[in-house]
Amino acid sequence: MRHILLAACLCSLVTSLNVPGPATAAGKVPVTLLVIDSLSSPNQAVAVEARLVSRGPAAPAGVAGEPVELVVYGKVVATAVTGEDGIVRLPFMPNSQGVIPVQVRVGESPRVAPAEGLGHLAVWERRNPIVAVELAALVDGAPAKSPSPDARNRPEPESAPMPDAADELGKLTQFYYRVMYVASPASFGGDRFQAGESSRAWLKQHKFPPGYVLVLPDSEQAFGAKLDELHAAGWKTIKTGIGRTKAFAEAFLKRRLDAVMVPEPAKADTPRKAKVAKEWKDIRKKL
Repeated sequence: MRHILLAACLCSLVTSLNVPGPATAAGKVPVTLLVIDSLSSPNQAVAVEARLVSRGPAAPAGVAGEPVELVVYGKVVATAVTGEDGIVRLPFMPNSQGVIPVQVRVGESPRVAPAEGLGHLAVWERRNPIVAVELAALVDGAPAKSPSPDARNRPEPESAPMPDAADELGKLTQFYYRVMYVASPASFGGDRFQAGESSRAWLKQHKFPPGYVLVLPDSEQAFGAKLDELHAAGWKTIKTGIGRTKAFAEAFLKRRLDAVMVPEPAKADTPRKAKVAKEWKDIRKKL
């Protein structure tokens, strides 16, 4: 009898070791999907870009060779596999206008856990007027003290918006302008993928109108080059920039475009031809 009981206990022990519990049943790596906003026109092909990264105590790293799906209005419209850096580009042809929510999710994978990321696809006619708004111009408070001019005005996740900014921008975009938000890779910390994700979350939290979040380095050269690229691609209605930094304003002014700075900067930081608004309630008077 004793031998029978011992055999039963050993059998039970082996069974418990071979059958994984709930914590290890899947045995899959936790991951995060970050989606970059895209800009397109109706019936023009566009690539929605995302990055799959590992999640854990170590610095996030790109996860390669994983299947991902692009979902628009609940339908899978494209599939692809992540590259060595975890980045994937999913082709799509939109046929309607507006700021379309898009979802990128991990497909069937034996290695990584399910994950999804959300982004925006701005589908606008090229004749629609677009206003570019520097994210720093929406954030309340004085510029952060820093020895580097490029490091100023970087918002923190807990930053409050400037008074009336969301309401006034909502009025501008209700019937006329489309809005392109310009953020830096350092916005809220992280690379351009994380900056885009965090900027969208902050804008949504504070009830700003939906738009296209463009992530660019903090320099006149970077945004000036992007302006030239957009104009060459037919986006010639980007004629006005609302910003906080001198570099942002000068990118417009040097191309004979309009620039409005808010809040009113120090005289040394105000380019000669820039318009100035003390607060967001004054913005519409300057456009």
